[in-house]
Amino acid sequence: MNLIERNLSMNYMTYPPSVSYWEIKEYLSGIDLLIIGSGIVGLTTAIFYRTEHPNRRVVILEKGFLPAGASTKNAGFACFGSPSEILADLDKSAEEDVFGTVSQRIDGLNDLRSLIGDNNMDLNPCGGYEVFRDGDDALYQKCMDNLSVLNRKLEDHTGLKSTYSTATDQIDKFGFSGVKHLILNRHEGSIDTGKMMNYLLNLAREIGIIILNGLEVSSFEDLNHKVVIDLANGITVESLKLHIATNGFAASLLPDIDLKPARAQVLITKPIKNLSILGTFHMNEGFYYFRNIDQRLLLGGGRQLAVQAETTTGLDITGQIQTELESLLRTTVLPNMDFEIDHRWAGIMGVGNTKKTIIQHVSDNVSCAVRLGGMGVAIGTSVGKRSAEMIG
Repeated sequence: MNLIERNLSMNYMTYPPSVSYWEIKEYLSGIDLLIIGSGIVGLTTAIFYRTEHPNRRVVILEKGFLPAGASTKNAGFACFGSPSEILADLDKSAEEDVFGTVSQRIDGLNDLRSLIGDNNMDLNPCGGYEVFRDGDDALYQKCMDNLSVLNRKLEDHTGLKSTYSTATDQIDKFGFSGVKHLILNRHEGSIDTGKMMNYLLNLAREIGIIILNGLEVSSFEDLNHKVVIDLANGITVESLKLHIATNGFAASLLPDIDLKPARAQVLITKPIKNLSILGTFHMNEGFYYFRNIDQRLLLGGGRQLAVQAETTTGLDITGQIQTELESLLRTTVLPNMDFEIDHRWAGIMGVGNTKKTIIQHVSDNVSCAVRLGGMGVAIGTSVGKRSAEMIG
């Protein structure tokens, strides 16, 4: 659609008086692809699509001042799966599906690195550890019994060699209490989530992608030749194509898809002198996770303590889970150190009956990429690339 056609198309829409002619002309008309959600998936979809189609107008709508889900609220783990998590997935899903998902996470991390560059997100290949506490003997033994098999399967599916190894001899240097065993994933690491997202936002704007914040989509309708999108503030816009990339929040727009929101709560301490913990750490099949960032200890998880209550899009924190996180800090992670909690927050993931991401058409002109299963940092860029290819 050329500029004259775009300007003419404005005559067929009615806008409230809160919107000016200039705003309609510059931001809300002549849209070729409208994406809901400015997180990792939404931004990378837009970037890959716009790069392939530089003359098409791409607009991203975001209801928050920053991505409202988990893209700027995660722990900054460049990870793809601990032994116990993969074994738990194998108990529920076919081997090809499980290792296919793991492979996609690894591909996604490589795509992210290629797109952004390691320095622009402070990638640190520090390794990822699975922590086994007193009472986890059966789980640890299950992991050890299957460690060689997991390594072989990962090499077969991804090419990564010798992924997992025992690291129990490193417990003392971290200062943990009540921890009996560690298993190291030498291919994992950490990133600075804020720097990553800032780079993606700047890259999107540099190539002409329009990002509009504070606009929430309430409904849409595919009319075959265009999609009409209604916003919560009374504005209606049109686009030739619509892509939904709001992960757990998409359940309200896509009620027929196997998708539920899942809240993840996090806390972070004030800076701690001589904090010796280095690496990314998981425990309890990935339900708890922690790391050192800027000499602070970041700890999150505990969703399994109140699954029903945490199946929500609310960004509140709860006493039950925050108390458990603090207890875990005091008894296990930082048992001999004084610390103060500096901040607490929550993010929203998208989950379902399986961990396979949903990337599909909803109708001829509407598509979606959702249900990232808490692995948005790892899988998001490859999901964005596949989405752009699918939209065409």
